Amino acid sequence: MSEPHDPEAGTRRPPPDGPGGQPPGDVLEADADRSAPGPGPRPEHSGGRASRFRSARRIPAVLTSLVLLGASGLLLYDIAAVRAGHPAMQWRRTLADELATRRIDDVWVLTGSAVAAAVGLWLLLLALTPGLRSLLPMRRDQEGVRAALDRGAASLVLRDRAVEVAGVQSVRVKVRRRKASVSAVSHFRELDDVRDDLGTVLGAGIEELGLARPPRLSVHVRRPKKG
Repeated sequence: MSEPHDPEAGTRRPPPDGPGGQPPGDVLEADADRSAPGPGPRPEHSGGRASRFRSARRIPAVLTSLVLLGASGLLLYDIAAVRAGHPAMQWRRTLADELATRRIDDVWVLTGSAVAAAVGLWLLLLALTPGLRSLLPMRRDQEGVRAALDRGAASLVLRDRAVEVAGVQSVRVKVRRRKASVSAVSHFRELDDVRDDLGTVLGAGIEELGLARPPRLSVHVRRPKKG
């Protein structure tokens, strides 16, 4: 999905006319982690378990395959040449001599072992983790149908809802897999009231996104900085 706007960009709203507005110099701050209502209970769905999408990892797979193919082909050619009565290649004789004469605690042996272990761990990590962290799996309402929502698109939807709350001057929204962080600036109304309204509106918005694992909502509200 494309992102038409920066999901973390703030949107300003003009202060209201008449009494009740507060000067922009206030720097009070409120934290809504403890009281922002989260999404309510979700209905049961019969489409199956919504698992994360797995990356194809084409580039690491192609590079690993090419390296293994080249090394295996070169080694097999050299072994076949030796069996046919030709001398072994210089690189294999040198490698055999080095492995036979160098000690285990040699710097080059330790360096090569560390590099090989790091590459192996990296390949294992790629094989065991799904990847595609920017995609949030959605609930499966029908068997055989899978869908996902881009994190940027989810942030944009929640930001558009947040700026509609009275008193919100600007807002930044960042949606992760387990947490949706909202940082808002309020130029009028009590901070607690703005925080509660944001928690209610965004809690309902997260539920309406249809995510299989709705993220926990974290809302922070503060006054504009002076100057």
